[in-house]
Amino acid sequence: MAAVVATQDLRQALVPGLQTLAVAVCYYAAGRLGLMRQLAVEGAVFTPIWPATGVALAALLILGVHVWPGIALGAFLVILSITGTSVSPAAVLTVAGNTLAAVLSYLWLRGAGFRPDLARLRDGITLVLLGALLGTLVSATAGTSNLVLTDRLEPDAFATVWLAWWVGDAMGVLIVTPLVLVAATARPRLRLRRWPEATALCVATALIVPLATRSSVSVLFLVCPLLIWAALRFQVAGSMLCALFTSVLATIAATDGVGPFRGLSHAEVMGKLQAFNGTMALTALLLSAVITEQRHTRQSVELACEELAEVLEHLTAGQPTAARYRPQDRGGPASPPRKEPS
Repeated sequence: MAAVVATQDLRQALVPGLQTLAVAVCYYAAGRLGLMRQLAVEGAVFTPIWPATGVALAALLILGVHVWPGIALGAFLVILSITGTSVSPAAVLTVAGNTLAAVLSYLWLRGAGFRPDLARLRDGITLVLLGALLGTLVSATAGTSNLVLTDRLEPDAFATVWLAWWVGDAMGVLIVTPLVLVAATARPRLRLRRWPEATALCVATALIVPLATRSSVSVLFLVCPLLIWAALRFQVAGSMLCALFTSVLATIAATDGVGPFRGLSHAEVMGKLQAFNGTMALTALLLSAVITEQRHTRQSVELACEELAEVLEHLTAGQPTAARYRPQDRGGPASPPRKEPS
């Protein structure tokens, strides 16, 4: 018995540590992926999509707030890989801002009754408002202030760079967090008869999205039918995968300066790309949340009707037909007894 208790205690001590380490590794990997494509605005380099923010918030929602040291460690490793220097007050400020932003978003979402399965419209709206728009204000402010304090950014450019940083963090939450939550909480079962449609959607996406993001003619609107199709038929998982693929290709086209981003200034590229990515992510997330909620409501109503039918069947089983609809059974007055003629 003592050995079993000791094993359980050891497991309880190791699991949080391993979870924290896994979060740090995932955050670092997501950060390095985000750094593969960058844009320069007012002399400051930023990433149009910062997936590490989405990974951090999803990790807190899935594992709990106790893994926040993993976010801090992952953020520090990302900064260390960029600067190659030792610990500095500027690095500590950026790490604190990224960690605090994720923790505050988690606390606000929990306080608002957020459910990670994203089965309700209110969950999608809450994630957008509290997780993507409000929580990332902290990381954007800390990061941009760090650039100003270290004389790498002029104070006059604070607002422009802050906006670019904030939108990049918000896009990470809008696109990456729903995918991680769905992968961790849902158990989708794609029936055999749905595979041809899923294949057709993948082929259409692989053909249309590169054309829309790299064509000299502005045809980015061609992506909208694909998002609607994915949301209608495959809910959050399908729509957010489509949105992620489109965002990645749009970001590559923007950083290469091709397609609809050709000939634009850095600020114009940033504005057009972030407006497109934000609109697309919001459409995919909220539309799929509405459809998922309606499907769950319909299933609940159908289940309630089936249960009611079974109850009525049991109540009326074995009773004569004439006795089933007596007035007193419905609360009406009983008929007076008939008198036989003498």
